[in-house]
Amino acid sequence: MDLAAGADVEAILTDELAREARALAAVVPVLRHLLSSDAEALVSEAILARVRGMIFDLAAQLLAALAGRDPATCAHASADPAVLDRLAATLMADEALLGFCHALAAEGLIAERLHQRHAIDPVLSPLLQELIASEDPAIASLAMSTLAAQSRFVQRQRRMELPLGELPAELFHRLIGRAQTEAQDAAALGRLQAGYDEATGRLGLLARLVAAMRHGALAALALDHAGLALFASALAITTRQQRGDAVLACHEGQGLRLALMLRAGELSPAGIERQLLLVEPSGRLPRGFGGVSAERAAALLGGGGL
Repeated sequence: MDLAAGADVEAILTDELAREARALAAVVPVLRHLLSSDAEALVSEAILARVRGMIFDLAAQLLAALAGRDPATCAHASADPAVLDRLAATLMADEALLGFCHALAAEGLIAERLHQRHAIDPVLSPLLQELIASEDPAIASLAMSTLAAQSRFVQRQRRMELPLGELPAELFHRLIGRAQTEAQDAAALGRLQAGYDEATGRLGLLARLVAAMRHGALAALALDHAGLALFASALAITTRQQRGDAVLACHEGQGLRLALMLRAGELSPAGIERQLLLVEPSGRLPRGFGGVSAERAAALLGGGGL
């Protein structure tokens, strides 16, 4: 590719990536507004319902812990509706938490769409089956734990639930810190903290499984083979991006972002196009994309503020 053509291609990619980035940046402010208003019909009701449900579930668990009850078994028991509403409203003001819940809701709905369109199992993918059958007992055990965690995730998404223990460490400790200012039973929150282990949550298990695959993790960059959960974790780790960004790159309208992440992961243009077609039936690589190196793809993503 000559210099002039390369510059033209890069200008097109930069403009398109900026458009996708603007769309992503608008998500959390719009979610926060819609969750506190009656304008829900203007966006996906399924996304809003799941995000709202997860926020209220987290608030109920915190209230149960504050009252000295086990949040895992009686989070919604005897919760004062007014107190629950106030705490949920406070949690909705946390942009990082809202963004995390949005990515989980999107993951659940994208996985359902992939299952309907391409029969990609949201729980037990071919790659996960292979890892469960691994001759390495540590990998097989880790894969079985991941399978159980993924099955629970799918069920909880349908019930719009999010256990406190499934939060990333930064969000978990921030929520506990916020609750400690109102705690009547500090020991209860202490027990909650003592029982928390990020590595045993679903996202921790997925990350550990990708790490255990080592160079074989390239196999996880095939969406139909790995399934969305393992694919998103492998893509995020391989490209050093946030996992939520990897999930949202699989959303319709974010094709260039997905293509650049896969290119940064050193997938070939032909392999990238196969993944795009799974996400968007009309998905195609921009002309000249084959001349974009893995290093340049990573730089473009970094320049997009991801």
